Amino acid sequence: MHLLWVLLPLTLVAAEPVNDTLLWGPYRPNLYFGLRPRIPQSLMTGLMWFGTHDYQSIARTRHACDQGDGITSYTWTEYDPREGGVQVIQDGPNNVKITTEFLKVAGGDNGGSWAARIKGEPINPDMPSHPSLIFYLGLEGLGGIDMDTEEDENGLEGDIKFSGSTPELDDFTLRIVDAAGNTPKSAGPHASKFAERIGKTHFLGQPVASGNVWQAKEVILQQVIKRAQEILAPYKDGNPPDPSFVLQLPDEVYTASNLYAIQKSFDGEFQFDVFFESASSKQKLSSATLDNGIPALVTNYGKRFQTAFPLPPDYHGPKKDQIEAFSKSITSNLVGGVGYFYGTSIVNRKFSYEWDEDEDDTQAEKEDGETGARLTEPKALLTATPSRSFFPRGFYWDEGFHLLHIGGYDNDFSLTILKDWIELIDDDGWVAREQILGEEARSKVPAEFQTQVPNYANPPTLTMAVTAFIARVKKAAASSGPTDGDLGMDLGMGSAQERLSERSTYDAGNAYLEPQQALSFLKSIYTPLKRHYDWFRRTQRGQIKQYGRVARSRTEGYRWRGRSEQHVLTSGMDDYPRGPPHAGELHLDLISWMAFFTRTMKDIAEYVGETDDAMSFAEIELAILNNIDDLHWSEEKQMYCDVGVDDEDESYHVCHQGYLSMFPLLLGLLPPSSPHLGPMLDALHDPEQLWSPYGLRSLSASHPQFGTGENYWKGPIWVQMNYLVLRSLHTTYAAQDGPYKGRAQEIYQQLRKNIVDNVFKEYERTGYVWEQYNALNGEGMRSHPFTGWTSLVTLILAETY
Repeated sequence: MHLLWVLLPLTLVAAEPVNDTLLWGPYRPNLYFGLRPRIPQSLMTGLMWFGTHDYQSIARTRHACDQGDGITSYTWTEYDPREGGVQVIQDGPNNVKITTEFLKVAGGDNGGSWAARIKGEPINPDMPSHPSLIFYLGLEGLGGIDMDTEEDENGLEGDIKFSGSTPELDDFTLRIVDAAGNTPKSAGPHASKFAERIGKTHFLGQPVASGNVWQAKEVILQQVIKRAQEILAPYKDGNPPDPSFVLQLPDEVYTASNLYAIQKSFDGEFQFDVFFESASSKQKLSSATLDNGIPALVTNYGKRFQTAFPLPPDYHGPKKDQIEAFSKSITSNLVGGVGYFYGTSIVNRKFSYEWDEDEDDTQAEKEDGETGARLTEPKALLTATPSRSFFPRGFYWDEGFHLLHIGGYDNDFSLTILKDWIELIDDDGWVAREQILGEEARSKVPAEFQTQVPNYANPPTLTMAVTAFIARVKKAAASSGPTDGDLGMDLGMGSAQERLSERSTYDAGNAYLEPQQALSFLKSIYTPLKRHYDWFRRTQRGQIKQYGRVARSRTEGYRWRGRSEQHVLTSGMDDYPRGPPHAGELHLDLISWMAFFTRTMKDIAEYVGETDDAMSFAEIELAILNNIDDLHWSEEKQMYCDVGVDDEDESYHVCHQGYLSMFPLLLGLLPPSSPHLGPMLDALHDPEQLWSPYGLRSLSASHPQFGTGENYWKGPIWVQMNYLVLRSLHTTYAAQDGPYKGRAQEIYQQLRKNIVDNVFKEYERTGYVWEQYNALNGEGMRSHPFTGWTSLVTLILAETY
């Protein structure tokens, strides 16, 4: 076999051979169906399709998820990161329901093998359905791939086989196999002239420059259109051949090809299988592999899901079966939406707004002489994505919420993602809030948002993933028998380890719940996370001594850097009302996040034996909590507020009732006995302010800016913020004794019902979960599907906080 060897860029670090059930996956979530391994430059596959009922349909070829495609819905009904899953795509405009089934087959030394089944049927059997599907495979980096099946200028019949090899995957084969009973479209204008090609599989082999396989759609369709133009030239006066006879690949393989496309066109129902076989596994795959494996996968997923996220025994809501299916689906879409990205970022180390210029810029000092935006060295990241259609990349703000959910289903998979994020923390302690790695990721981002600035933060939600992991370890240790009371002590003691080792073997995905493994993981992330924490305290610190401010601590005040006149993108609540930009302002949400971050660092320090650090964190936490009250509580407004500076250089409260004013409650920072809790619950439960039948509004309905401007965080309902309120109520204010316990319980029950009912209602009505929900009628708004943090509804249903 002749292999094309493509040299790797010098910046690429060598990957070690792996035998890992997490190596392969649909890690190209921006595509409707795209598979790749977690290897920077390697084999990638993708699926595209178009209708052949007219010539215009090829301009609407489906490939990358796009809200403009008019797809009725697309959803992973089941997805397990170690086994595979089932996705259903309802393409109404082309009258075809496409199901993609993906099955991992473990074995060998190179990440195992996999099988995929792509099948379809008309949505409306009384209407025509003539889809043309193209499955492609492309290889970048060291290695090569060849089509072993003998070429034929009129197309191919039977199985199609490719052979390839890379340093990480070693030798492999990929086969495409038709099912019996597939029917091509054979009737239509000028059918006799194309008889030799009708019903055949058509193909293309094309060389593509390294780094450009992601542009496969354009490369492939260019060849289809070029051929079609030549065929249609004699018919320019009318009566052209049927599109299915013309819109075909040219059946050519060019020298040094590293991108191959296989096209199949159908009339009505269809099915074909793709088998990737690692030579090291010594296992031959067949249709029986999928026939038996997919039903087993579906059954296993159902059992594992019920264990992870069961509905409470007392749940008797309407449509219980549909609710359970919905919960499975949004969980599957979150996990199936995890992507692997590798590439450069754009960073500008010198940018600052005028109100930030008088601050010490540590990064600028270190990079003296560097100006403007520059490309970084390439990096890798495994990350869940908020929206496959609109935000197919990593977001720091979102990821902590994603990992709460993923960790509840597969603990170790969530830690794999978390570890990748931790490894992005640079020597100064910074990690970019948006991870736009490589040209494919940048192609989905407007130019003005591509550049990242090392003074800019984002809510440190990764700390939520750490605290959730510690809670899972505690729960596992407690279920194994009596402990000595303190998990930090148990983690290092043989008795707890022995008790756990006596239990039945942990399910796949829970190995790091074993105490020694947990301790090892926490130690591995402690130093970079502490560096990140120190970066926050250094770069986001606010001014307290100035402007006559009185507080118990003279150091613990914070403000978001990088805000503009109208936006504080770094806060995550982009257009939420704030005061005028000023170097002396202080932000309530950031100091609240710093209290939460400090508490997390204290917990980790205790567990890994950093006693002195733990004592220091405890002192800082107390100082921050005191300053939240001293600096941010407005006795006049009876609410927590930002702090601004007026034209007279006097400090004043900037009060805007909404999510911002609720942050000490959102993050569970207030004691249940706090006198401030009562007014906060009043505002939260007031229909004239935050309360609605669909969830808590982001801004009070009585606020003069409610629903104005972009109306992004000026009223619409966000599920992740409602989740934080529900979590605090459930675990603290409705659970612990205090003057507001009964009220908190009542609000919790009502709010939980409102959120679940509305998100489910909109899912049934539209086929999607949404980025946010209308504050007046509950309708889904903006990006869809948004199975990022909106999928937290599963945790709300299961009361997993």
